[in-house]
Formats: sequence, C-alpha cells, structure tokens
Amino acid sequence: MSVYALLRPLIFRLPPETAHHGVIALLRLAGSNPITRSVLRAWFQPRVQGPTVRVMGLSFRNPLGLAAGFDKDGLAWRGLACLGFGHLELGTVTPRPQSGNPLPRVFRLVEDQAIINRMGFPSRGAEFLARQLRGKRPAGVVIGVNIGKNRQTPLEEAVQDYLYLFQVFAPLCDYLAINVSSPNTPGLRQLQQRQMLEALLTPLAEARDAQVPNLGRRIPLVVKIAPDLDDEALDAALEAILGCGMDGVIVSNTTTQRGGLHSSLAGETGGLSGLPLNDLNTSLVRKVVKRTGGRVPVIASGGVMGPYQAQEKLDAGAVLVQLYSGLIYEGPGLVKRILDHGLRIGD
Repeated sequence: MSVYALLRPLIFRLPPETAHHGVIALLRLAGSNPITRSVLRAWFQPRVQGPTVRVMGLSFRNPLGLAAGFDKDGLAWRGLACLGFGHLELGTVTPRPQSGNPLPRVFRLVEDQAIINRMGFPSRGAEFLARQLRGKRPAGVVIGVNIGKNRQTPLEEAVQDYLYLFQVFAPLCDYLAINVSSPNTPGLRQLQQRQMLEALLTPLAEARDAQVPNLGRRIPLVVKIAPDLDDEALDAALEAILGCGMDGVIVSNTTTQRGGLHSSLAGETGGLSGLPLNDLNTSLVRKVVKRTGGRVPVIASGGVMGPYQAQEKLDAGAVLVQLYSGLIYEGPGLVKRILDHGLRIGD
C-alpha cells in the first residue's frame, strides 16, 4: 500500500478545496528549492521513460500531462514538473482576476471515484500567472496555458479576452489551449457553435501566424471541447477547428451527464470528472480521430485513473493523455505507475 493510500482517508476529511490548496502549497514549497526538487524527482522518477511524442512541432518526453484546472495560477508547476509528467497545462486563466462561483463548489463522489466541480474559472488573472512563468524553467517539460474569458465579458466580445491572453502568454509557454467548453461559466459553451467558434478562432490563428517572426517559433493553438456535443454539433465544431487551422483538439472537458452514479452528491450542479467520464471520453476520442482523419492531433482528457485507461485513450487514437481527478484518488505516484506499466503508441 502506498503512503498516499494511507493518508487519503485523512485528506478526504478536509473539504475538497481546502485539501487542494494544501497540496498546491506543498508542491509550491517543494518546487521552490533545488534540494526538494531533487527529492521529488528521486521519489517519483519512473523506471520506464517515454515513449517520446513529437507533435505540433513540440517534443514530449512521454504522453502523460496534467490537465488544466489543477494549477490554475501557476503556483505549483515547478513542483509538479518533478512528478514525471511530459507536459503541464496551467489555468484556466482569465484576463482579469475573478473569484469564481460561490462555495462550496467542489464535491468528491467517493463511491464513484468522481469529482463534481462548478468552479467558474477562479483566477488571479493573466498578469499573476505570467509572473509565475517568468524565469528559468525545468528542463524536459512542455508547458501549456489554458485560456478563458472573464465571466462578465459578453460572448460577442469574448474574442478580445482570448486575443489579450494570447499576447500575454505566447512568449511564455509552448502551446495555448482555448477553453470554450466549461459548463460552469454561463453561455461559454455557445462558443462551440460553428459561426461563433469561427469568429473566435480566425483572429487567434491570424495572431499566431503574425507572431512567428517576433517569437521565432509557431505557438500551437488547441481547442478544448465538451463531451456533451451531439454528432451534428461535434461535426460543426470540428469543421470550424479544421477550417481555422487549429493545431489540435483536447477531448474533453467535464460532463453535465449523470448516468450510473451512486453517490448522494450526484445531483450537485457542475461538471463531472473522474472514472464515470472514462467511457464517454474514449468514445468521443474515437469519433474525433475518425472525423478529423489525422489532420490534427487529439489529446485525451477524462477518466484516466490508471494504466488501463491511459492505454485505452492511446489505442483510440489520442497522441497525448491528461490526468487530474486520478491524482485526487490515486495520489502523486500515479504518473510513475502508469509510465512504469509501459505505454504503447500506434499499436
């Protein structure tokens, strides 16, 4: 039994956000010092390295990444980089600071190995996260930033928020993820409709291409979609993503569906993640891979609790796999455990 398995009952006595803030504080402290970073790497260094993934002009040392939402403000990413991840996706960050939705807004569905959250993009804002990203970066970890509009920004003005965030973070990260799929910001998912999505992505693509001479590199743009799109809406969104020249798709955000849950907390509003999302997510990965025909890489995010689910995503055609809720239930050794099991790409 792992140390985390012994500690988890004590951790789960704390409110979810309180526990999360404590973990972030510990990882921030550990990541701030070269000695403690070395200790973390020694504890969590996987025996099996790779497989390396080269996609979107970037090289990932392995397919596993941290999903957005875990380190929204970039406080702990230097500690997280010591846990074996191939990439870290920070955020979601908004242009201006905002507090998000009222507490309580995170719920553990322990019987289901699931989480429901209705966070609503709490963020210290773009300038705060940008400060955390400046300075020397740990070697070998790809850094993405997940961007979203402020709650008060009208949908018809959302493009200005995303363009501002692009300008701030393009010089500071390796790729940008465009979040139009959280269920917890009113109206945000309307941006997945083809006409609105094209109106958002076209100027972002133009900004990406215009920045190449200044940055000396091309910043990949990926779009994070919801798992709750019907086939018609999915096709429309993918047509916009491909037509606007995006560099990838993240499948997917949390779901509003509640089928098959056992917890008394299943009725809480918000987005569901964790094990119950796995099958829905894998099915959507297959659909997106088939519909895009290899024209853009697909990143799977949803329901990975161990090696089996991670390999399932890769077998479905994903090139990268992201974790979040699995860390809550399985602990920081999850990345090492999955990698040591041995992942295969392209079988």
